[in-house]
Amino acid sequence: MATHFHQKPNTYVSHVQIKVSNLDRSIEYYQNVIGFKVLERTEQTAALTADGETSILSIEEVKDALPLQKGQTGLYHFAILVPTRKDLANFVQHISELNVPIGTGDHHVSEAIYLYDPDGNGIEVYADRPEEQWIWNGNMVYMTTEPVNFRSLLAIADGTWKGLPEGTVMGHIHLSVSDLHKTEEFYTKALGYEVVTRYGSRALFISTGKYHHHIGLNTWESLGGSPAPENSVGLKSFTLVLENKEKAEIIKKNLREMGYVVEYFESAPKLGGRQDFSTIDPSGIRIIFTLEGE
Repeated sequence: MATHFHQKPNTYVSHVQIKVSNLDRSIEYYQNVIGFKVLERTEQTAALTADGETSILSIEEVKDALPLQKGQTGLYHFAILVPTRKDLANFVQHISELNVPIGTGDHHVSEAIYLYDPDGNGIEVYADRPEEQWIWNGNMVYMTTEPVNFRSLLAIADGTWKGLPEGTVMGHIHLSVSDLHKTEEFYTKALGYEVVTRYGSRALFISTGKYHHHIGLNTWESLGGSPAPENSVGLKSFTLVLENKEKAEIIKKNLREMGYVVEYFESAPKLGGRQDFSTIDPSGIRIIFTLEGE
């Protein structure tokens, strides 16, 4: 697995925070189905980990939570990247034994399994193909959606699934946004991402360091949409790791010049690690920026 895409100097997603309606039910799902371990827990929150040390996903119970509604902006899915194709094969073998409904996609750059948690939050579990197999045409990477070859995948499974393996990271996040043009301007001009794939006029994929995508953006079900209410299930925030203080200062300057608010934290919440500053993107999605990370 090419781990350099999820290390500095790349601006990568390190952590996702989602809201759920029932913490116990969600913990059971994320442990038994997805394969996380609980790193920390409070009455309303749980930090989940693959390696026993670093949390890549936090869940928070919302009182009297409202369900997700069509047309809202927010999470399309968060994507958990396992280290090898064999890890993905063992995951598929594991969920097939649980009879969990799934979607699949062979995107040429990766093979992916799609699921929904009990609240309808979208999840992808995927493995990248070796980067030397990716096809670049100038600055654009070839991505498609074909059926996953389960025969080939399951042929390498060995029945040793014991949860998400060490080396699992938050591979990317895919967002439902309201206005693709405004969103592209925000992520490229303010945050320094590059567009690496376009799907027609309704979706685009952005990255740093020639990854196939650190962030996906689409308006398939959210064109002109509004953020979900605070007490809805769904995405609370996601965290981007910045290379250094200089990069952080450039982004803060860009945000202010483009009319976006830069917020600071009085004290960093325990869940999700250190937090330096945050902003809200054009679709009402909170992004936390940190200088932590490898």
